[in-house]
Amino acid sequence: MPSHLFADRPAQPPEPGSVDALISQTRRLRGEVDAVRRDTVVDDDDAQGRWQRALCDLAVHHLDDLGEHLGQLKEGLPPAPEAIELPQAAPETGPEAQTRVGSAEWNLLTDEVSWSDELFQIFGRSPEAGPLPLDELGSTLFSEDQPLLTAWVTACLVDGKPIDGEFRIVRADGRVRTLHMRGEPVLDSDGCTASMWAVLRDVSELRRSQRAVRESRDSLQRRREIAQTEHRLAVELQEAVLPPWRGSLRLPHGNAGTLDVAAHYLPSATSALIGGDWYDALELSDGSSMLTVGDLTGHGVTATSGMAMMLGALRGMAMAGIEPGPLMGWLNQLLETSVQPALGSAVCCRYDADRQVLTWAQAGHPAPLLIRHGSGRSLLPPEGVLLGATSGAVYGQAEERLELGDVLVLRTDGLTPRSIEFSRADGTERLLALAPRFSAARSAQDCVRMVIEEFGESEREDDACVLVARVGG
Repeated sequence: MPSHLFADRPAQPPEPGSVDALISQTRRLRGEVDAVRRDTVVDDDDAQGRWQRALCDLAVHHLDDLGEHLGQLKEGLPPAPEAIELPQAAPETGPEAQTRVGSAEWNLLTDEVSWSDELFQIFGRSPEAGPLPLDELGSTLFSEDQPLLTAWVTACLVDGKPIDGEFRIVRADGRVRTLHMRGEPVLDSDGCTASMWAVLRDVSELRRSQRAVRESRDSLQRRREIAQTEHRLAVELQEAVLPPWRGSLRLPHGNAGTLDVAAHYLPSATSALIGGDWYDALELSDGSSMLTVGDLTGHGVTATSGMAMMLGALRGMAMAGIEPGPLMGWLNQLLETSVQPALGSAVCCRYDADRQVLTWAQAGHPAPLLIRHGSGRSLLPPEGVLLGATSGAVYGQAEERLELGDVLVLRTDGLTPRSIEFSRADGTERLLALAPRFSAARSAQDCVRMVIEEFGESEREDDACVLVARVGG
């Protein structure tokens, strides 16, 4: 078997033009990938970004290797080791000067050892010190990798098996490098092993990039699993807290001014995260009815658990007979003292069916819409700032006398997209444009369906709730 220095020499050299074209393509692609890598902004908590950056690093290393191999192909194979005059100066040790591929041959008959210049640089060894004999090569390896190399060399020299594996070395300067070794025995005319040749490639950066890709991928997968778990918990908590009734609800029973109530939760169109939106309607102990919608900042389990706390407190205070204005003040104080700081907006209405009077308060929330005889308007809001925004805030309340056939529309802020093109006023106008259809609807549930048809396909960045109450059932 010929020496490795000639084994790969082609019968005819490749056309220079074709190799030059491949080198140009590789350099251009390498530049484009490097530009993508530079433009990738990575935050410490951005697992997705770290994974993308690691993939770019890995691609750059592959392209560097390809460019180096094409360059060697263009220049042709180097002369035999016997003809190489090793430079007397110590090789450069900077990262930019480190060579990735070197070669060696160990002659078992004469004990001669030949190393290429590149292999001296890979091992960080001075040419004056000479190449390492085969039986001393293992002294540079990690202790746990030494048995591997011994087994590979023994199998190669005794059984003629090729070597194809990796091991780690510790250079004289203390640097640890990972090398990939490919070697074969060279047989004499009698079929006995005369020497062993090997090509060693420094794959340290490649393995580091692959490890970074693997670790960032694993980190991203863990984050996804955590996000899925949190989403499931948030959904389960939301379903447990929001009203159990579906379809229409009639409050109170047996009264001419009974409210026909229907509500719906609309998830975000751009995010799988669950927000802190709520809606509720219930009959109170004095025969009146409570209607409410609200929203807490944030998403996930934190926002959903905060929503559960707020809605539970709101229900309890409403059942205790606290009026909407003071009730908002207590909710503000509750949010202030919460261990999970947040801001919230809400509207709370108390409806007296005997008098057909709506008493309501708001905290930085869109006012209810009143639809009457095919036209609509926003109720004039009383004083009220966001919940949790300021200590000791006072919340006013207002009254509105309702008539049979009136329709009330309560909603959270995320119902309509908010952007440069669309504002809260635009969303309100779109809802008021549905007033003739609301007045003609047979039930509150029909009104909710109209809202879903109008806004259900909107690119909302947040989830939303809508509640419709129709006076007179």
